[in-house]
Amino acid sequence: MIESAAVLFRERGVHGTSFSDVLDHSGAPRGSIYHHFHGGKTQLAQAATEWAGEYILASTIAALAEDDPIAAIDAFRRWWTKTLRSSDYAAGCVIVAATLEGERDPRVRAAAADAFTKWENALAGALRRRGLPVARARSIATLLIAAIEGAVLLCRARRTIQPLDRVAKELQQTVAAALDHSSEQR
Repeated sequence: MIESAAVLFRERGVHGTSFSDVLDHSGAPRGSIYHHFHGGKTQLAQAATEWAGEYILASTIAALAEDDPIAAIDAFRRWWTKTLRSSDYAAGCVIVAATLEGERDPRVRAAAADAFTKWENALAGALRRRGLPVARARSIATLLIAAIEGAVLLCRARRTIQPLDRVAKELQQTVAAALDHSSEQR
């Protein structure tokens, strides 16, 4: 149910997804949602956001296995290209959907904030290990997340992968320049 909720949230948003939608998608029996999620839709949205955040964090860590943030950017680009095209540009980021739900339920937004922080920490850590100073690593990590998430929104709106390709190329150049500059400083 949690995975189904995450899939549906990224296409329909949290508010646009009902318990019935989750049950239909997951194939779970009707009574199970109330058995597992006493806190209702808020608890389900929080659990789906936490699950998706950890899933993407694990993917980010795997992409950074060689501490190569430039290769990781390309891995993110390929993943989003596949996801966007296979969903006919309907699928966005579960964490963004949860963030937008924040006015209705701050606990869901807090789970999204936690996910973004963990992603930023993973990216900043990889940049630090490549020699960037703490503040610069953190700044570039924030840029990577904001730019990729923004590119995904542009892709969905325009129904083309072009914005993501452009953003990924610029991010790779930015990271390469920062790493080159850092190595020259040492």
